[in-house]
Amino acid sequence: MSVVAAAAAPVAGASSASAEYLTFRLGAEEYGIDILRVQEIRSYEAPTRIANAPRHMLGVVNLRGVIVPVVDLRIKLGCASVEYNGLTVVIVLNVKGRVVGVVVDSVSDVLELPREHIRPAPEMTSSTVDTAFITGIASVGERMLILMDIEALMSSPDMGLMDAT
Repeated sequence: MSVVAAAAAPVAGASSASAEYLTFRLGAEEYGIDILRVQEIRSYEAPTRIANAPRHMLGVVNLRGVIVPVVDLRIKLGCASVEYNGLTVVIVLNVKGRVVGVVVDSVSDVLELPREHIRPAPEMTSSTVDTAFITGIASVGERMLILMDIEALMSSPDMGLMDAT
């Protein structure tokens, strides 16, 4: 059952100097992904588990005849608590022509961010912190938003979802 269908069409009057992001929570942090990658948002339903899949790969669901792999971003990104409740949702993405679901704690809203409000991700020298999939940081009022390159993350070799191109 679809909770919200995301519109892929640009908002009237939106300039190329800004971009729209779907914001969601993973633990205490708030993230944003390019709204154009979002196909829909669905309530969480337990997927069918695949034998020998990595821990972050929860399994697959049937979405109107399409078998969709479901990844728990909380596990993949090392969030401390992984709890499934009424706010847990699956964001269905279209990444490089492939449909993939990602589990998040909750979806917040869609924000239009002017490019000048987005700061580069800080450089980290620690090998335990992977900032390769962070495109920037934005401050929205009191909120700090981590902007993620969801396409690069989902198509990374360690995810095992896409062929290397």
